[in-house]
Amino acid sequence: MFSYDGLTSPERELWDAFPQGRRVDLRTGVAADDRAAGGVRWGPGRTVRAAVVVALLLGANAAQPGAVAGLRLAGARLTGRLDLAGAEVGHALWLEDCWFEESVDLLGASTRTLVITGSRIPGVEAYAARIEGTLDLRRSVVERLGSSPFNHVSTALSLSDARVTGGLLLDGAEISAPGGWAVAAGGLVMEGGLTCRGGFAVRGEVRLPGAQLPGGLFMRGAQLLSPGPTGAALTLDNAVGSTFDFSDGFVANGTVRLRGARISDSLTFARAVLSGPGDGRGPSLAAPSMQAADVDLTLARVPSGAVDLRGAQVSSLHDGEHSWPDVVELDGFVYGSVTVDEAGERREAVGRRDSVARRVAWIRRSPGYHPQPYEQLAGWYRKAGHDDDARRVLLARQRHRRRTLPRAARVWGHLLDATVGYGYRPWLAGVWLLALTSLGTLVFGAHSPVPVKRGEGAPFQPLVYTLDLLIPIGGLGQRTAWYWPDSGLQWLAYLLIALGWVLTTAVVAGVTRVLQRN
Repeated sequence: MFSYDGLTSPERELWDAFPQGRRVDLRTGVAADDRAAGGVRWGPGRTVRAAVVVALLLGANAAQPGAVAGLRLAGARLTGRLDLAGAEVGHALWLEDCWFEESVDLLGASTRTLVITGSRIPGVEAYAARIEGTLDLRRSVVERLGSSPFNHVSTALSLSDARVTGGLLLDGAEISAPGGWAVAAGGLVMEGGLTCRGGFAVRGEVRLPGAQLPGGLFMRGAQLLSPGPTGAALTLDNAVGSTFDFSDGFVANGTVRLRGARISDSLTFARAVLSGPGDGRGPSLAAPSMQAADVDLTLARVPSGAVDLRGAQVSSLHDGEHSWPDVVELDGFVYGSVTVDEAGERREAVGRRDSVARRVAWIRRSPGYHPQPYEQLAGWYRKAGHDDDARRVLLARQRHRRRTLPRAARVWGHLLDATVGYGYRPWLAGVWLLALTSLGTLVFGAHSPVPVKRGEGAPFQPLVYTLDLLIPIGGLGQRTAWYWPDSGLQWLAYLLIALGWVLTTAVVAGVTRVLQRN
């Protein structure tokens, strides 16, 4: 317990102000002298022991009747460690433009609103803390902790398994743990929003796996300058939230991970930059099994790493010319609609002249052959009433699959493609039939065959004779009634018989394939 006589002048001023919640401002009014970065040089007139702050928050000077006690301090140099681990703090704490000699320890603490703005702090440990109100670190510089018993990686701001009933405000903050975890907040439960805007910059990974963010995550313009130990800049695996906003200048120099995340409203990367890990070995965006209502991927430039959407489900996808890198994982990706960015406006991608070609090229950015992306795209076209486009997509699927087959199967595939378009272009069979019929009629009509039995059978008709050769089932009485003494014409007749069988087999195989798939 502190005695009043043992307090320094600024500490006495703070002690006297606490019961009524008055602010104590130790700043000089000269901007250059009041910057927290230079707080190490502040003298005794601006120095307060952190232990005095702790004592006041824990009831060393009781509140006065009719007043709300609170600690409000600006422009102070805080010496020692602000240790509130396990404490139950019933008063709000406001610290502005302060310089901390040591870290802030809120391990397992229960507190009211905590505001530490514009300050320099060598780490914040708030594992399993309960904050009834807002945690405000706007414009503060938070550096890595000397050590943390709950994080095996060097960490600057630790909020794992913490609960905040208000908002978490990090706008304009600089959090630095190069090669480590700038923010470690796995299992964080928020009731308000988490904002990281207005010049928010970090070095190290921002980790929010399993976080509950019903008020949303807003990182518009945030700068994630370097990744953590695994190459990730932002980890939101299995996180739950309403809106995730990474737009308007958001930069991630490392992987953005959204594996299994559930977003009830929108996920936007509009005008964002996803650079991926510097070594190029990881994806720029990894969002397998993610669920979201509306996803905007109109990036400022093409991601340098892969985009992984395997097993993801979205109601609406909005993309543009810079959305997709060379490698896009799409197997299992399900979407309800697709719009494209055109002159800053959303327009339906279906019905455009190059729509199918662009979407098929998009699917083929995925390594290997997977049928689901083609079937999903065809289903979307059917739902929009564009059955012809759906058939073009399914034809492209068969052509892609053909590349994976043995040589004999590829030859048969080319035959099916050329004759009936794998059953999706049955009119090709009619074209072939017309061409072969015309060829036979012209060639056979210029010559005279020999009857098999003189004086019997119908007169020779080149058109009917050619059709009789091409149609393998039944007969028109011409093929068996005439033969050719010229071996070349006879071989042409044999060739037309063979082509008739091939054409019929291809039609049956192609149509059967389509009917079975449907």
